[in-house]
Amino acid sequence: MKSDLPDRTFAFAERIVKLSLALESNGRVSATLANQLLRSGTSIGANVEEGQASQSRADFVSKYSIACKEARETHYWLRLLTATELLPPERLQPLTQEANELIAILTTIIKNSRS
Repeated sequence: MKSDLPDRTFAFAERIVKLSLALESNGRVSATLANQLLRSGTSIGANVEEGQASQSRADFVSKYSIACKEARETHYWLRLLTATELLPPERLQPLTQEANELIAILTTIIKNSRS
């Protein structure tokens, strides 16, 4: 069975790009946070894609571990944006939830791949 994780992380990255564009127009602080969010939020899918073409189990685990770290960082930036009220919480909540889900999925894949 083919995993839908690459498609899911790509769709998540698309939403992060759109959110970052909206943040950039809010001023310097928002633009700085948007850049951090953009880097981590789009890196998740890039590392999953690299992991799909890994040359070994260790390489696969390494790429997925990086993707998981990036998902955690993305979750952090989304929480910070929510706490600082730079955007309405209802705009950020679905992405925050998706980041949580990606962390859980990636963690499970990593643990299963190590055993």
